[in-house]
Amino acid sequence: MKIQVRNLRKEFGRTVAVDNISFGFDSGHVFGFVGPNGAGKTTTMRIIATIEEPTAGDVLLNGVSITEEPELARKLVGYVPDLLPAHGDMTVHEYLDFFARAYGMRGRRRARAVAAVEEFTHVTGILDKHLKALSKGMKQRVSLGRALVHDPEVLVLDEPAAGLDPRARVELRELLNLLAERKKAILISSHILTELTEICNGVVIIERGRILETGTIEEVLKKSAPRRTVIIRLLERDHHRNPQLLRELLEMPQVDHAREVAGEIHFESSGDESAACEILARLIAREYRILEFRQTKANLEDIFMTVTQGGVQ
Repeated sequence: MKIQVRNLRKEFGRTVAVDNISFGFDSGHVFGFVGPNGAGKTTTMRIIATIEEPTAGDVLLNGVSITEEPELARKLVGYVPDLLPAHGDMTVHEYLDFFARAYGMRGRRRARAVAAVEEFTHVTGILDKHLKALSKGMKQRVSLGRALVHDPEVLVLDEPAAGLDPRARVELRELLNLLAERKKAILISSHILTELTEICNGVVIIERGRILETGTIEEVLKKSAPRRTVIIRLLERDHHRNPQLLRELLEMPQVDHAREVAGEIHFESSGDESAACEILARLIAREYRILEFRQTKANLEDIFMTVTQGGVQ
């Protein structure tokens, strides 16, 4: 399954919510969709899920156009909104069964499909509970079950981790990893960027309806954060040598900036890993007793703060 967003545009009156964006991702991949509030993420996701119609452009799901064949495209997509709609006094089982019926399932096929998503999302213990009585975490599980009941090839999840406690977020992450292993193509938006770094293969960063960066996590990190930060910690009884170490680092051509932070030396380098090894070798040769020498890696949160300005339409 290949998902291609092509020159997508959406206007609401004079407001351009999505401004000619293009990106793609494949089966087995989890793609993060990142941007400030009002950037156009939800609008784009609703268009992919065939809930909104684009003003221009298209989305192809393995060649199936959402604009020309919306009914067929709808069968390929499962959509998880940021909030589970309240449906009166429906129980969890009634809710999932209703949507299985809506997708045209009948008889034993429907029963097997509903039972499968109930087991997969671990809601078998709350099937008789009413939706309005569920916690945020349980509602998200039910919402995911509804999106999966027709076994779609594409999953679109809008802020599924918002408001979840730490355990529920870990469990959601595990479910998404399992779905990716089952070759689902997953697009997920979230403001918890450190977690997206852990689970996503690629990312799209959007602001004011326009794409700022897109690609694999490695590509985006390398492009937007070319410098690496290295932290050095000497043995505690050698901390008196920190000022000398700081001066010697600043004399090295591979070092751009250096400073002391809480007894540690932090420096930035635009060199590669071999340059860092060379610096370490020089320091050891100068008889610095180094207890710790480690590189810190930029994550999506760092990139987000670098490339976005916080603007909304």
